[in-house]
Amino acid sequence: MLTTVPRRAAFGVAATLLACALSIEARADDASPWQRDSHSAVRLLAGSRSGPVLLGGLAFQLERGWKTYWRTPGDSGVPPRFDFSKSENIEAVTVLWPAPLKFDDGAGGHSIGYHDQIVLPLRIVAKSADKPVILRAEISYAVCEKLCVPVEASAELGFNSVASTEDGALFAALDTVPKPANIGDPNPLTIRDVKRDGPTKVTVDVIAPDAREVNLFVEGPTPDWALPIPAPVPHGPPGVKRFAFELDGLPPGAKPDGAALKFTLVGPERSYEFNTNLD
Repeated sequence: MLTTVPRRAAFGVAATLLACALSIEARADDASPWQRDSHSAVRLLAGSRSGPVLLGGLAFQLERGWKTYWRTPGDSGVPPRFDFSKSENIEAVTVLWPAPLKFDDGAGGHSIGYHDQIVLPLRIVAKSADKPVILRAEISYAVCEKLCVPVEASAELGFNSVASTEDGALFAALDTVPKPANIGDPNPLTIRDVKRDGPTKVTVDVIAPDAREVNLFVEGPTPDWALPIPAPVPHGPPGVKRFAFELDGLPPGAKPDGAALKFTLVGPERSYEFNTNLD
């Protein structure tokens, strides 16, 4: 039996199919293809296009038991490196770092990073809000289980969607980035005090609702500072979680007096960043 479809209905069906096809294409354009190696994969994510400041992301997938590193890797490891210089119509890209975890590194120390999957949000400033934006990334990172494997990847992605399908993932990742805070702020999780304890030791007093689930990390004023991970001090003051670290790992000629330090305080639900100058 032959069924005749009215021309108007046929145009309606065609328009619906075209809209669906465009929707699928737009969804595909919100993320670049996964760049895979033997133990991990990485891709770019694009948030909604609105105005000169855009939200993007670097998404990593890691095999079970493997990890990758934070901007400061800890006692061992390799920090990731990103090059966005080949992008089009982009003035600047800032990588934002979700609160990291602390791992045993298998050599008596600890490394700092992520496992399973992680999205690093990207704050992207376009040169011109009304021109196409294409993000190109050269990505160097390491994935480690018992041994570390270096990975090199390239990815490219345009920002085209008025309403991106990746907005939810990007805003969820952005929510895990430590919030700026000041020492002494009356938050439930906060740094109460930072002080020198002799010429080479620093102690940090933390107030936390559950001190067992708190980690503290410290960074120097430049990436060539390799300060150790602050270690919990047993038998601290009542209601205080005390950490301490030695002023080791300074670059040649650097002096700790007055140095700008960044502390990242990570709890089970909240995390904060504190900037201070060492007395």
